[in-house]
Amino acid sequence: MRGARAVRATAAPFLAFALAFVALPRGAEARENAPAQPPEMTPYVARPGDSLYDIATRYLRNPADWKKLASLNHVSEPRHLRPGTTLRVPVALLRQDGLSAKVIAANGPVQHAFRTGPLLPLTVGASLVEGDRVQTGHNGFATLELADGSHIALPPDTSLDLATLRQTALTGATDRIVDLHHGEVSNEVTHATKKDDRFQIRSPSVVAGVRGTQFRVSYDGDKGATAVEVLDGAVGVDADSVARNGRSALARPPSPGTPLSASEQLVAAHHGNLTLTGRPAGAPVTLLDAPELLQPSKVQDDEAVVFEIAPSAGASAWRVQIGRDAGLLDMIRDQRSADPRVSFANLEDGTYFVRLSAIDASGLEGMPASYAFERRRVALGTSAGPIEGSRDFAFRWFIDRNAPNTRFRFVLGTTSDLRVPLIDRTDITTGDAVVRDLPKGVYYWTVIAEQFDNGHYYQKASPVQSFRLDW
Repeated sequence: MRGARAVRATAAPFLAFALAFVALPRGAEARENAPAQPPEMTPYVARPGDSLYDIATRYLRNPADWKKLASLNHVSEPRHLRPGTTLRVPVALLRQDGLSAKVIAANGPVQHAFRTGPLLPLTVGASLVEGDRVQTGHNGFATLELADGSHIALPPDTSLDLATLRQTALTGATDRIVDLHHGEVSNEVTHATKKDDRFQIRSPSVVAGVRGTQFRVSYDGDKGATAVEVLDGAVGVDADSVARNGRSALARPPSPGTPLSASEQLVAAHHGNLTLTGRPAGAPVTLLDAPELLQPSKVQDDEAVVFEIAPSAGASAWRVQIGRDAGLLDMIRDQRSADPRVSFANLEDGTYFVRLSAIDASGLEGMPASYAFERRRVALGTSAGPIEGSRDFAFRWFIDRNAPNTRFRFVLGTTSDLRVPLIDRTDITTGDAVVRDLPKGVYYWTVIAEQFDNGHYYQKASPVQSFRLDW
């Protein structure tokens, strides 16, 4: 049987989630009270035809600040700069331009609004900007793509704000801050190319900052806990000093360029931590290994799609997600279960990808494994009974999915495993079979439909049924 290709992944291939909390680093209070640092500068090399007026207009928030450039760089002729002259430009004066996030997937109830405006349905292809908020309903999913190719995936019951989406003129440094109010975000962040590039997820407990990694961040308001799970790279995690001082607020982000090593906790790949609001950042713990899917090549042809997960040590629950792409950027199902047998209803035919992860007793979600599978629903109905006025027994069946060259195999035996069949007929093209002169006893039978469809071979077997003859 040709079934679904198993695509294992020690970390989700695309969406790859690496969530980090970089709030105020260890010794945040000391940093706040530290002596003022000299303003940060960036160089600009004058080109032919440049003037301070032109440079200020192109790069500064306030073009009138050309005077500050002239004073700082001792320029006496602002209208005429010698080509090749290197100017020092204060970063604080540079203009910041707004960036956008593109919606590349949206399924189920998903809404957005700009600041305090009314919530509207979110559609694929829409552009979101700084100040937009996004929330997913109970069965809602959304994935946002930033200009550098980073992705932010929102599973159901999540609410967040795009607090900062900016790029600094001249330096090109980007500043992306997401405020997570409840729920979870999975992130695949491209590696930072500039030291002042900043990507952070803030919750009421922590700030998570990364410079290129895959991680998940989730915030449970009822428990006042933030979980960070790092799949690849490293994440700096810091507890929020504001919350620790008795006031609830979103954690304050450190300045761009703050090294992750300055964080209260540095969480490496395959590790995670839990932080309670108002408490120090939790210690990193090892995440559970990716679970194994039993029968990964099985074609999902029953009414419900069912996944059997091999039990593993330390797992108290499992998470199963389904998407239309290998990275699950276009996610359509998400379910947590205390049972390693997880089922989904109402899934249309097609090729999908399933991602599995185990959850430990503390609630931390482990490393993921992804598999491709085929959904091809087939109903095979059967019936059997004696033919009146004879010692013949008739068996009938039907299949609701016709395909060219459909054949049926009929098997009858005296044991439920049918290992030693009394009858094993193949290449039946009709929907019935008659067996004559069966002696008294208990019998077991099944019928198997065999189809070639679009160059693929499929089998569908009916449940093994039994009957007793007492004549």
